[in-house]
Amino acid sequence: MAAVGSVDVELEVMVALRAFLGDGVVVRDELDNSLAEELPTVQVQAVGGSDDGIRLDRAFVDIDVYHSTRAKAIALAATIRGWVLTELRGSVTQTAVFARTGTISRPAIRPYENTGLRRVGATYEIYCHPVS
Repeated sequence: MAAVGSVDVELEVMVALRAFLGDGVVVRDELDNSLAEELPTVQVQAVGGSDDGIRLDRAFVDIDVYHSTRAKAIALAATIRGWVLTELRGSVTQTAVFARTGTISRPAIRPYENTGLRRVGATYEIYCHPVS
């Protein structure tokens, strides 16, 4: 039997999102000092959630888009939202099964201290469990 919380939701979403977005977008969990040179960048962070005590995780995941303009950040965030709600839902990786997905907070402008960048973020609810 799999241990509770055995799916690394952050990692699984990052890997799947990299495959979906391709080489032109950086997908990571932590930002670094070279962010301005790595646009567009998408940051994925698990920010909470719950589980059923057996094997089903209900993760809250923030996905923030950093881009050079507001319009580009909004467009990429909308593309990612569509992916979370349609393609991620029901998908299976080598280690995780993604069940229901939903939007907790839809993409919106979020403040960022570097005025040369634009940040758009959303929070999603993602249900997943281990493959076996």
